Amino acid sequence: MPTINMLSSADKVKGQGVGSAYLEQLDLVTNGLDDRYIVEVNKKKCTDIMHYHTIDLNHYLALPFVKAKRGVTVGAVHFLPETVDGSLELPGFAKAVFYKYIIAFYKSMDYLVTVNPNFIDKLEAYGIPRNKISYIPNVVSKENFYKMSNEQKLEIRKKHHIKADKFVVLCAGQLQVRKGIFEFIEIAKAMPDVEFIWAGGFSFGNITSGYKEVKAILENPPSNVRFTGIVERDVMNELYNIADVMFLPSYNELFPMIILEAMNCNTPILLRDLDVYPKILFDFYLKGNTNEEFIAYITKLKEDEVFRKERIQKSLEGSHFYSGENILRMWQDFYNEILYTHKHPVLASGEATT
Repeated sequence: MPTINMLSSADKVKGQGVGSAYLEQLDLVTNGLDDRYIVEVNKKKCTDIMHYHTIDLNHYLALPFVKAKRGVTVGAVHFLPETVDGSLELPGFAKAVFYKYIIAFYKSMDYLVTVNPNFIDKLEAYGIPRNKISYIPNVVSKENFYKMSNEQKLEIRKKHHIKADKFVVLCAGQLQVRKGIFEFIEIAKAMPDVEFIWAGGFSFGNITSGYKEVKAILENPPSNVRFTGIVERDVMNELYNIADVMFLPSYNELFPMIILEAMNCNTPILLRDLDVYPKILFDFYLKGNTNEEFIAYITKLKEDEVFRKERIQKSLEGSHFYSGENILRMWQDFYNEILYTHKHPVLASGEATT
């Protein structure tokens, strides 16, 4: 039976979407393709398919050994230089070197998989052949993120000290300027009767873009804003369920896991109108560009019961569209195609540094 070696360090840093995406894909493939492939994790050997989920230097340095063993290499594309730019603050020289390395890593792969179709054109612009790039969206397990009963939601609200009738706006993600943290605060100030919760923290410490400015907000937030810090996934499921809307005012995204997680809980979605969303989210979400537009949507969700039920239904539809069964089928077809296109025999478990 062919073997896939999943290589990643993404789960070492909590509170960032790459780690969540990796764990969900690993769980999906491990349990869904166990009759077709052997799936191993971070093994120091070359296998039929070497699937790199992070761009670690040790992965890159091991590629000559992998290619000598005729392993098929697959790289997951979670970011590009322009999307990293608003997340980390690096010195000019370090930034230039790191950005060149990102593209060099992607170019070294036999195949790339991106979770957003908009990245295909951008990768091609970096000189990567289009036929090497595939689109397979993220997936979220319905066992980890699911809609709770009304009784459960009331208990969860008590646990988090939130009144039963309080309207709750939730945002989740790293505390970064590009995520729209300042706009989130301004909107909260304009809606003092609404509870605003931000779940997430500084996953990359003080090299996070805007660290000092954001930290100042954390130390003196408006009375109706709560920062939870980085929370475990089971707690995130609770927060999605007690939220009346999942609001992400981010200026730069690929395919946030929090959208899929919230849709699994049937929570209405409100996002900034970015060009990455229409091809992947269709009409499953509400969109705006200004604080005034976001306030208007939050107010309508709060006051218009019919409208709120319509948006709950749209999140439910999104959850069905990105079901594990559909995404698993895409991964199965992808792995089959690249394995047999290369016509690689099942490899012996030869040792290689990875």
